[in-house]
Amino acid sequence: MLHLAGFTERRLAPAEECRLLERGIGITNLVARTTAGAADLGREELRAGGLRLAATVDRDRPAVVAVLGLGAYRTAFARPRAAVGPQAEGIAGSALWVLPNPSGLQAHYQLPELVALFSELRKAVDRAAPPPMAVP
Repeated sequence: MLHLAGFTERRLAPAEECRLLERGIGITNLVARTTAGAADLGREELRAGGLRLAATVDRDRPAVVAVLGLGAYRTAFARPRAAVGPQAEGIAGSALWVLPNPSGLQAHYQLPELVALFSELRKAVDRAAPPPMAVP
C-alpha cells in the first residue's frame, strides 16, 4: 500500500520495515499483541494504546500521524463519530489522519479505494513535512 500510494520508490519486503524510517515514516501498533481481528482487542487495551501513541507523538513530533483502523481509532481516542480522512483534532501538535486498515480481513474498501486514500495522505505529508532523506 505504501508503495502504491507513492511513499516508497519500490515495494519493500516485510524485513525491510526499518527502511521506512529513512523515508521519515514510522510504524507502530496501538496494541502490541497479535489477534485474529480488531474485535479481539479490548476497549481498555485500545485506550492505553492511544495514550502510548500520544506520548510517542509528543516525544518525536512527526508532522503527520495516521491511524489505521476506524473502529480502533474511535475506541482508543473516544471519538465515536470519527470518519475516514483528516481529523479536525490532531495528536500532540501533529496533523491526524484516520484510514481503513488495509488488512485482507477488511472488506469495506477494495485496493483502488485504499490506494486513493493513502495517496491523499501522502500528499498531505508532502505538504506538511520537509523532503525525506535520500536512501542509498
